[in-house]
Amino acid sequence: EVQLVESGGGAVQAGGSLRLSCVVSGFTFDDYGIGWFRQAPGKEREGVSCLSKRGNNVGYRASVQDRFTVSSDNAKNTFYLQMNSLKPEDTGIYYCAAYTPSELGACMSLRHQYSHLGQGTQVTVSS
Repeated sequence: EVQLVESGGGAVQAGGSLRLSCVVSGFTFDDYGIGWFRQAPGKEREGVSCLSKRGNNVGYRASVQDRFTVSSDNAKNTFYLQMNSLKPEDTGIYYCAAYTPSELGACMSLRHQYSHLGQGTQVTVSS
């Protein structure tokens, strides 16, 4: 059974930082993609970033390009989203999603064509 478990959310003031974690289990491909999505109240879920397990493919939403960084620790099967210079518009529930090797293109394009989605972690940024 594939499981994605996010953690690290919280409440911060604008300009602050958070690091989200996504622990992946049961996804046994040699390479796969982990995407990060977020959903603000009343809005559609949107793609934020994607990183392949091998680390040779990475993509970001334009609005977070210079503030967010994705990374992974393959020994721990854990992916990270480091978020700096947070803004109130970054508020939302953040999810990680797993993409199979054939879905990596969709991951890099931040499309919602993933195989599995975590339960989400809340990020609240106050002004």
